[in-house]
Amino acid sequence: MVKNLIIFISCALLIACSSGDWRTASREPAGIAPHPTTEKAAVIEVYAADAFGWRGWFAVHTWIAVKPEGAAEYTVHEVVGWRVNRGQPALYSYQTATPDRYWYGAKPEKILSLQGEQAAALIPRINEAVTRYPWANEYEAVPGPNSNTFPAWIGLQVPELGLQLPFSAIGSGYADNDL
Repeated sequence: MVKNLIIFISCALLIACSSGDWRTASREPAGIAPHPTTEKAAVIEVYAADAFGWRGWFAVHTWIAVKPEGAAEYTVHEVVGWRVNRGQPALYSYQTATPDRYWYGAKPEKILSLQGEQAAALIPRINEAVTRYPWANEYEAVPGPNSNTFPAWIGLQVPELGLQLPFSAIGSGYADNDL
């Protein structure tokens, strides 16, 4: 009986630990971001989604999206570790109408949303802080700098955001390191 229980638990853990194929995992929009063609006001949004695979049991991936007033697309700023392995900067910025895409199968949660005049005033400060991010070419899952270090650091540079990352944003504390 005990042997069968051990085998069952081992199989369950192995199945649960399988992370599937990231190439086929959903990257569809979650439908939680204001669409830029209908929302003309400036928008700042910060998202968190469970990390891919077994890491998602305890950690999230976070990113920042900004849309100036009247813009047809958002600029998404995020740090992605696999880019460093390919000789590219970890910090990645791109334009999209859908900043709320699933993070390789995990539905994002909106953890900050600002619109209107407050967002318009803070977007230039965010964009300027992005250019000064000190670990743009580095990535280390633990303790950091990682994908959660980046928004935490932006939040320290632009405290008016009032950004509070979830406890599961492992690596966010690395942003407090003295340079």
